[in-house]
Amino acid sequence: MREALIRPSLISANVEALHARAATPQSMLVVKADGYGHGALTAARAGLEAGATWLGTADIDEALALRAGGIDAPILAWLIGPDSAVAEAIQVGIDLGISSPWQLDVAAKHATTATPATVQLKIDSGMGRGGLTEPDWAPVASRAKEYERQGLIRVRGVFTHLSLESTTSDNTQLERFERALAVLHDAGLRPELTHAGASVGSIRTPGRGYDLARFGIAAYGFALTPEHEALGLRPAMRLSGQVIVTKRLPAGHGVGYDLTYTTASDTTMAIIPLGYADGVPRHGSSAGPVVLGDQRFQVAGRVSMDQISIDVGDHPVQVGQWAVLWGDPTEGHPSAAEWAAVSGTIPYEVVSLLGSRVPRVVQ
Repeated sequence: MREALIRPSLISANVEALHARAATPQSMLVVKADGYGHGALTAARAGLEAGATWLGTADIDEALALRAGGIDAPILAWLIGPDSAVAEAIQVGIDLGISSPWQLDVAAKHATTATPATVQLKIDSGMGRGGLTEPDWAPVASRAKEYERQGLIRVRGVFTHLSLESTTSDNTQLERFERALAVLHDAGLRPELTHAGASVGSIRTPGRGYDLARFGIAAYGFALTPEHEALGLRPAMRLSGQVIVTKRLPAGHGVGYDLTYTTASDTTMAIIPLGYADGVPRHGSSAGPVVLGDQRFQVAGRVSMDQISIDVGDHPVQVGQWAVLWGDPTEGHPSAAEWAAVSGTIPYEVVSLLGSRVPRVVQ
């Protein structure tokens, strides 16, 4: 009665288009948060088939799950906590993103000369989140070089992340990143990979992605800039629910919690078993678009935990009929970006919060 249709072929097409535009030797498909809700293994395979040479995850556990699923491509995991499975990651060849001196020490502690840890140093170039701040650059570079001499660490890459606040701020960050690269070079480090551009940065300024471009939400079909729109990206997820109840209500009848919606005339209500427990944004109440048949409607009243109501007027509707909340606009469906706009959020959040009781059906 509810499903999320996932189309790997569209992820592949999006990755191909993004990589061609980015003009970098390599590309990384980011599959964190269960592939932005699309299924990490499904997305990973689609990205690799399209030519992506790397996969990116936030957590080590996400990367280990890819290995367990048969993925042997290079993977970078960049969030490491005190209890993260560092030793296991080293054993299966997962690159560790290093944002703090203690993380480098932990990687060296769990490494051996037979199985050294492969790391990528993350530079905080201005976002103020994860990443090595400027006072740490030289000490960490020196320590990393010593660990390399001991055969415990291999510094494969250096990367940063851009705030995207403006082109000016991005350029300021890239200038800081270049200073960090110089410090690492002076310490004797020779990483083979440098990367800074993600979905927006690598497309807004092609050629500035260094050796590798990272693709996140854009690979799943969401155009964040006019440059993305020109690439013809298509959303790879379609969220649908079946009509489970229809009923006639008279004019002036309230609907849903707090009765925030009142029928304007005698009408038919269709009930769809999708709610905020399934990832439908509650802030899309009385605003979220839904396509039923060949007609577009809006949610009537509150988005409940398990269901939404649709005022279809006198349009014919039957139990079992499928309603689409979001999908591919080229096929006449609302986009998750539309739901994000009416809910005061971003499409990243909408698709990533898709609930676990919604089956992912891979087409």
